[in-house]
Amino acid sequence: MARSLLVLALLVASAVLPARAQTAGQWIARARARLGTESALNSVTTIHFIGTLETTEKLPSAKDKSILVEQPVKRPVDIIFQKPHRQRITITGPKTIDVTALDGYDAWLKRTTLLNPSQWQLTLLDAGQIKRLRAQSWDNLNFLAGIEKLGGTMRLGGEATVDGIACVKLVFTYLENMVYTRYFDKATARLVKTDAQDGTEIREEGDNFVNGVRFARRVINKGPDGQLTIITIDQVLLNENFPASEFAVPTLQAN
Repeated sequence: MARSLLVLALLVASAVLPARAQTAGQWIARARARLGTESALNSVTTIHFIGTLETTEKLPSAKDKSILVEQPVKRPVDIIFQKPHRQRITITGPKTIDVTALDGYDAWLKRTTLLNPSQWQLTLLDAGQIKRLRAQSWDNLNFLAGIEKLGGTMRLGGEATVDGIACVKLVFTYLENMVYTRYFDKATARLVKTDAQDGTEIREEGDNFVNGVRFARRVINKGPDGQLTIITIDQVLLNENFPASEFAVPTLQAN
């Protein structure tokens, strides 16, 4: 999901070096410096995003309820990341509430009917989905650093021009089938775009500054089929204390 911060004079020296003379580690240091100071970034233990999700869904036509047509939808979304490997995403629709959560090596999806909260379905996610959620939570909480602690690697991938901007590519490999290529502006170290291995493109827009850390205001995902999913972040709260029960697999007695 979303992040970037206060430009530090401390890395001006590295900024004037030719891109080819810099290592992947130096590029990460520059990108992190744009997001915040090391002390500010390392102090983050929990991130809470509150906003809206916009996309399209196949819904009954207003003219003929028997026909499904693509229609724009807008849903409230609440996203929590908590160290070391916890997250909870809540999307509220007109009829259901969907909660997707990660608790270490467990992950689950719970769908609750709004008209009757006692009616809900629980799905346990598989190993591949869990690994993706762990990578996602790590990225958001650690601001591009420490992929090797997940057993992954990061390397330089050359140069490219994106949206008319000269960029350097950094390739983040979490697993053989989980690779993200990130394009950073050579002049500013701003993250311009991320390409996922499945063909999804991710862009970030705007700035939310909280406690000396820069987060994106909008995150735009464009799927391989061209479908857009846009998350607009209205509020960012840091270092709240969420109980373990918020992430644990629900029991039959859970509401």
